[in-house]
Amino acid sequence: MDTEGTIAPATAEEARERYRALGSTAQVVVKEVAKAMAMDADEYGERVTSDVVETARDALFASMLEVHVGTREEFDEWTAEHDAFAVTEVGSEHVDNAVWHVAPAAETVVAATFQDEREAAVGTLRRQAFGRVYRDIVASDGDDGSENASESDE
Repeated sequence: MDTEGTIAPATAEEARERYRALGSTAQVVVKEVAKAMAMDADEYGERVTSDVVETARDALFASMLEVHVGTREEFDEWTAEHDAFAVTEVGSEHVDNAVWHVAPAAETVVAATFQDEREAAVGTLRRQAFGRVYRDIVASDGDDGSENASESDE
């Protein structure tokens, strides 16, 4: 799989830095979506909270996670060769394919199995990896990057 532009942070600090850097991007994305929805300044101020911007940042970070795609056997071989990594797996062990994200910052690999729906599995994996590995790492940062979430320049 093409891994250009994807991330697999080597350290917790690197993960926090990447997450922190996405704060302003998340604000822009949310603001542009609100404009596309024709929200006026009052509605924007009422509905676009710091939680909304944080959710956008979480999704952006997750969408950037590096994903490996292969057969079940290839995943099993990878885990056998990297036994220092804890494995978290979702899905059935009785299907032919797997997607996985290696998280060196947590010495963990998160995997999802699938039969036919590769793109759905990739999306599921990225959400699972963020929730199971990175959410706690980036939460310890203290900067939610959304201090101006309720401001609108409309």
